[in-house]
Amino acid sequence: MIKRMFHGSGTGSHILEPAPLQNARRRKTAEMKRTKAEAVIEAVLFTMGETVEISRLADVIEEDIKVTRDILKGMEERYAREDRGITLARFDDAVQLCTKESMYEYLVKIAKAPRKLTLTDTVLETLSIIAYKQPVTRVEVERVRGVNCDHAINKLLEYDLITELGRLDAPGRPLLFGTTEQFLRCFGVGRLDELPELNPVQLEEFKQQAEAEVQMQLDV
Repeated sequence: MIKRMFHGSGTGSHILEPAPLQNARRRKTAEMKRTKAEAVIEAVLFTMGETVEISRLADVIEEDIKVTRDILKGMEERYAREDRGITLARFDDAVQLCTKESMYEYLVKIAKAPRKLTLTDTVLETLSIIAYKQPVTRVEVERVRGVNCDHAINKLLEYDLITELGRLDAPGRPLLFGTTEQFLRCFGVGRLDELPELNPVQLEEFKQQAEAEVQMQLDV
């Protein structure tokens, strides 16, 4: 039998719970708080439909960055472990809810007016130069390729694989180009420093993966 402990005297007396019961109650409260935080994060990411900075998520759930990262790690592990159609993707200091690659074939079936996208060798080569040399100007890209890159750069801008980063402090103030978060999603990396040294096999695999990802953006 658990002995009850009394504190005080008279009508002000109250019962103190045993330490194990207090600890269990605290754990349950912490678990409920974490579950609520995960639900809030999931709702925010689903509604936004794009990357959200971890610092903003921390503000929403009223936790510090370290705790928020720990919650996100748990969510990421659960999405990866369970039979779910979504995954948590990380991009620098931001995260996004994304469709698992294994689900793409089912999403294609609901596309109403699919359009064929092809990343030609010219476009892919231009993208590779920008990815590895960014920020880079059009002239610098053309110097590497040896040919005019207007068409390729315009296509990459249209597909949201590159973006204008500003202007170079030089005569004529030429535009500087760099890759986007869409580029990271297409090529399956979270940060630019994760880009590998490309060989022909990897380049072809990246090309197919990027085409599939951008195609989904066009179809849905």
